[in-house]
Amino acid sequence: MTALHVSLVGRGDIRDEIYRQIRQAILDGRLKENDRLPSTRELARSLAVSRSTVTTAYQRLLGEGLAASQAGAATFVSARIDRSSAVRRSASGHALRPRPAWDAVAVTVASALPAEYDFRNCFPDVTLFPHVAWRRAVARALRSSSMTTAVYETPNGSEALRIAIADHVGVSRGIRAAPDDIVITNGAQQALDVIARVLLEPGDVVAVEDPGYPPPRHLFQSLGASVVGVPLDGEGLVVDELPSNARAVYVTPSHQFPLGVALSLPRRRALLAWARRHDAAIIEDDYDSEFRFGGRPLEPLQTLDSTGHVIYVGTFSKTLLPALRLGFMVLPPSLRIAAAKAKFVSDWHTSTFAQPALARFIEDGSFARHIRKMGNVYRERHEIVTAAVARDFAGHLELVPAEAGLHVAAIARSATVDDIAAIVRRAERQGVVVRPLARFAVGAKPRAGVVFGYGAIPTAKIAEGLRRLRRCFPD
Repeated sequence: MTALHVSLVGRGDIRDEIYRQIRQAILDGRLKENDRLPSTRELARSLAVSRSTVTTAYQRLLGEGLAASQAGAATFVSARIDRSSAVRRSASGHALRPRPAWDAVAVTVASALPAEYDFRNCFPDVTLFPHVAWRRAVARALRSSSMTTAVYETPNGSEALRIAIADHVGVSRGIRAAPDDIVITNGAQQALDVIARVLLEPGDVVAVEDPGYPPPRHLFQSLGASVVGVPLDGEGLVVDELPSNARAVYVTPSHQFPLGVALSLPRRRALLAWARRHDAAIIEDDYDSEFRFGGRPLEPLQTLDSTGHVIYVGTFSKTLLPALRLGFMVLPPSLRIAAAKAKFVSDWHTSTFAQPALARFIEDGSFARHIRKMGNVYRERHEIVTAAVARDFAGHLELVPAEAGLHVAAIARSATVDDIAAIVRRAERQGVVVRPLARFAVGAKPRAGVVFGYGAIPTAKIAEGLRRLRRCFPD
């Protein structure tokens, strides 16, 4: 059994303390039914007390029915225990309390599979992950000399992976980046955390899209920033509505989350000009633009930036697996050193096992092949969903044009936010999970609508899932 912890330092009645601490461990569930207790000889030796002292404590446990034993056998925790009398520490008025910023944060249980027809957004199809190719990359990385001697990595991350990422985003997205411009992070969310630590003072204003992705907003608020929502239209973020005192602007310009619109080229130029005038940072989250199904791709803000005001954030959670927790940021030279320091004080460095494997996965072409394969899969799903919504939901929803990513949004024509919430609840009872647009609102006036994710749902199930959802709308 695991060593039993009993502390007698500074205690008075030793027999009573041994009995009391073991009793509490049983009632709390730390010692479970049928767990073997140490023998009286073992426990006496470890506590430096007489064996008779331990025996007395065990006899009290046996007498209360908390332990059981047979002659010549070990002593066990009883199989039938009433824990209703267990003493729990209560949250009294003197207990430690978190800052109010955490009250508004909801933790998503992303690992749950709540429905057969899963239209949640932001989820890739993990069933199509190239396990064989990834295992080969991991095996090669583990055999490398660098892995056999690895202890701690530099905060920036593996040089091999930074080189591979710089090459990949340079070709696929036109990003201008040297390996030294890149810091590897635990997903895009940590990249945002590091950026905020580097740039923001408590009370600084951060502008975000409204509606927008909730975790970054909560992150900025948790660090003491004042978050202001900025409205969107058909061209993306309305730059003229940006607060003049914003220290940073968080945007998803390639595939706005959650509406899906792309920030137009005039708006991109206007946003860059605004950042230059106000000496503000633009945080460009390019979370799923690898999957594009039509139209001409627009240049990232980072590519258009000539003054070092844009920080580009990327992730492998949508292209590979969320469980890998691998992301990166491309920084202007002025922020390199501070970002490495912020990463260091945050968690030192990202896993040294996954990084060399991903570097090899990119270098040998496996990543590019996977992107091409998944692009074809998601293109088909995108077409099925958009065609069905335009056809079958036309009287209720207006589809927002989108040509990239893993989700599309639709605005309610006449239904209210409460109406959509009721429809979503009815859909759940039909085995369909879909997200209401209102959950992504920043300000006090959420839009009524629905966000359709098609990354997680198998292609063959989309039609039936949408048929079930349609039945939840009024005729």
